[in-house]
Amino acid sequence: MTHKASRSPSPDPFRGPAMTPAIQARGLHHFAWRCRDAEETRHFYEDILGLPLVHVVKEEIVPSTGEHCPFVHLFFEFADHSHIAFFDLGDNAVTRQDPHTPGWVNHFAMELASEAEVAQMRERLLAHGVEVVGVTDHHFIRSIYFFDPNGLRLELTVRLDAAPIADYVEQKRRIAHEELAAWTRDKARGLRPGQSGTSSRARHDNPTSH
Repeated sequence: MTHKASRSPSPDPFRGPAMTPAIQARGLHHFAWRCRDAEETRHFYEDILGLPLVHVVKEEIVPSTGEHCPFVHLFFEFADHSHIAFFDLGDNAVTRQDPHTPGWVNHFAMELASEAEVAQMRERLLAHGVEVVGVTDHHFIRSIYFFDPNGLRLELTVRLDAAPIADYVEQKRRIAHEELAAWTRDKARGLRPGQSGTSSRARHDNPTSH
């Protein structure tokens, strides 16, 4: 009797090669953005927002690429020792806004400890001539929004700790993948979730809804 050699299952072409398990990052180290002027940016973040300048890197060569591009790299520190950082390339230019992306989409959110602190920072920003949107109630957080001198939209927010809010956050955690799958299905059909043929443009262009 002859026996055929057993065949191992064909590899799943969509899974790719076997990988080591992912390691969840401990948190944010820094977020970097381009700035128009280093001192202008320092004034805004240190003198107005209260984030200390803790590290400055000046280089002629970009370490990661080896290209020649003189720059200064500024780091401003949060209370948890993470940072927001900026590159001044010496040409007085800022990052260009994508014309196809509404101004409210790309933003950087910073957390405060209380609603009183949000209100206090709102008054401080207004006193310095900064235009502020909000306080905006997102049901689980409350936020204000404004732009830095480099066109970066910023958010100052506080988490709401009431029991119903905690239940809401936990429920959203449980159904996060379901909601993403529903969005993906609707997107494939050319619709946004909850919209049946109505124009999505009005929502797309309304910065006060976010």
